[in-house]
Amino acid sequence: MEKIIEFMKRNYKVVLIIAALSAVLWSFMPTKKVADEDKDKVLLELLSFVLEKGHYAPIEINDDFSKKAYAAYIASIDPTKRYFTQQDINEFSKYELRIDDIVKDKDLTFFDLTYNRLMKRMAESKTIYTNLLAKPMDFNADETLNVDYEKLPYAANEVELQNRWKKILKLTLLSTITDKEKLEEEKKSKEANYQVVPFSKLEEEARKSTKNNLDNNYSFIAELTREDWFSMFLNAIVTQYDPHTFYFSPEDKDKFDVSMSGKFEGIGARLSKKNDAVEIVELISGGPAWRGKQLEAGDVILKVAQGNDEPVDISGMRLDDVIKKIKGPKGTIVKLTVKKVDGTIKVITITRDEVETEETFAKSAVVEKNGKKFGIIYLPKFYISFENKQKRDAYKDVAQEIERLKEARVEGIIVDLRDNGGGSLETVVKMVGLFIEKGPVVQVKAAGRKPEVLPDPDPQVQWTGPLVVMVNNYSASASEIFAAAIQDYKRGIIIGSKQTYGKGTVQNVFELNQFLRTNKFGDLGALKATTQKFYRINGGSTQLEGVKSDIVVPDRFAFIETGERDEKNAMAWDKIEPAPYAPVTTGFDLQIAKSRNRIASNTQFKLIEENAKWINDRKEDNIVHLRYSDYKQEMADLDKQTTKFKAIQEYKNGLVFNSLPYEQELFKTDDLLKLKRERWHDDMQKDIYVEESLNVLNDLTVKDLKDMVKNNKKRKTKEITAVK
Repeated sequence: MEKIIEFMKRNYKVVLIIAALSAVLWSFMPTKKVADEDKDKVLLELLSFVLEKGHYAPIEINDDFSKKAYAAYIASIDPTKRYFTQQDINEFSKYELRIDDIVKDKDLTFFDLTYNRLMKRMAESKTIYTNLLAKPMDFNADETLNVDYEKLPYAANEVELQNRWKKILKLTLLSTITDKEKLEEEKKSKEANYQVVPFSKLEEEARKSTKNNLDNNYSFIAELTREDWFSMFLNAIVTQYDPHTFYFSPEDKDKFDVSMSGKFEGIGARLSKKNDAVEIVELISGGPAWRGKQLEAGDVILKVAQGNDEPVDISGMRLDDVIKKIKGPKGTIVKLTVKKVDGTIKVITITRDEVETEETFAKSAVVEKNGKKFGIIYLPKFYISFENKQKRDAYKDVAQEIERLKEARVEGIIVDLRDNGGGSLETVVKMVGLFIEKGPVVQVKAAGRKPEVLPDPDPQVQWTGPLVVMVNNYSASASEIFAAAIQDYKRGIIIGSKQTYGKGTVQNVFELNQFLRTNKFGDLGALKATTQKFYRINGGSTQLEGVKSDIVVPDRFAFIETGERDEKNAMAWDKIEPAPYAPVTTGFDLQIAKSRNRIASNTQFKLIEENAKWINDRKEDNIVHLRYSDYKQEMADLDKQTTKFKAIQEYKNGLVFNSLPYEQELFKTDDLLKLKRERWHDDMQKDIYVEESLNVLNDLTVKDLKDMVKNNKKRKTKEITAVK
């Protein structure tokens, strides 16, 4: 809501136009319970109007738009082309250039046709794989399968579709059988008298496990409602505006809110659907279920009761519906009837509470290298609670971690933003302020308006020492704002992939029910729409181009196209006038040069680069042999080629990472948190990128940084004198 309010303040003209929508739709107030079709039509009207008036770069809904939306929709509901035949596609194709008319006329004929056909084809496909897996397969036929489904044509008819399913299943079985054979060989090597399981038995086991996996998958698909599939249709339409404009169904909006805030109210357990049963997968550390010590992973939930109400049997119920029954307001009681791992049946009473999804939050560790102590802060996203700003957010958490690291007397800090997909704009602006004196951080521009500079107004700097920021191809949005500001101010060194993701747009979330006076439609969900673009303080956009690292480290996927530039509907790159700002230092040329020389001579980095080129060379190799002897040979050749690259996974840097004292105290009562931190530390011990980042910090001493700041201030003084 805060982002919406912020958007309204800055974009009052757009808001006035969107508000007019309320007047239009408020006149539509049905007096009886609406059917799904009525709700679907209102959604089509509402989304198209909001996008037309509120999107940063609205596009014309015409035949070209229709063609793209049609292709996106068909691909989303049958991505591997294992359901529809070419005959189906021929029937659908008459709507290919009519999506624009469908939106304008709110016509559901095309959706109903594809939805009903998909349900029919899925039911048929379950019969197909069940029949095929009921008897042994012939692995002697000389057959191949093209696994590049995007370029694969649709099966011409039902007979050809069955043959495609047969090939897909053969590939799955071959993979499972050969994996089982390796295990048998290992057992034989350890025990001379071990009787190796014959191929026929392994093949039978593979068919059984494959069928179980497919049954579980189809059980999950069967839980999807018509509303879920209609959401896919809507998103095929709205994502034509840009990849980050997205419609959230009510359930998806709840999940989005949890992911952004890192918090929800419930019992703190992760659930999974297995056949008709709902099983506890994990207890979230610190949550009420974890604190109660009665539930454990592997327990199966049989019934759910609210307080003293009668318990409800949840067998066969959709997982989302079970979750809704278990979640609830803080302080309320839920009673679970569970079948324990040991087979006993117990009724467990839990008082719901606020649960923090700990993996979402910032965490830190300390490490010693060359007699110096350094700190590393890992931030998975720029989280915030929009509803309650008193709750924890990424800015406050990182500030606290910096204070803890200062107490530990570290000489440099790494901020690890790898795989950080972004989050709150407000939060990242504040976070940059932890490392710079007051000044501009990022520029934000709405359509048809002048750019607005978002500054850090606070002159206080929380960390003045050496700083390295780690990024990769999947560091996006707010991560790129942070990295760009640190780079433009020359406050720290950016190390990582050649460039970051390249998302230079800002989205706002609109609760769709705010535009209606009636609630006869129930919860309509929300629209996340691109309303602004952001620019670096140097004027350049991060859109498509991302932030280029000061130090580029070899990346196994360096030659694979990833990021915004790989999106079909990505918005264009551009630039605006720079904001007035002054770099903190004279730069890091010496440290960057040292690191580049180390990387160039490092055998492990050379191996990673060689692996990247090998992956690139093989990316077009999509034909797999389905004859057992050919497949075995193919896998053997592949293993031989990849043997040298196993050293990448086996690498250890020899560093020892430790949690800060406050966490070590928590470990005494929280075994799960201790295990999670040990896994994180273990991962960093295998991470050559963390090692090189520490090398850079080691090169960048406090004295060096102070000298660079001092020299920069002298340079600025000379420039001012010269101007006078």
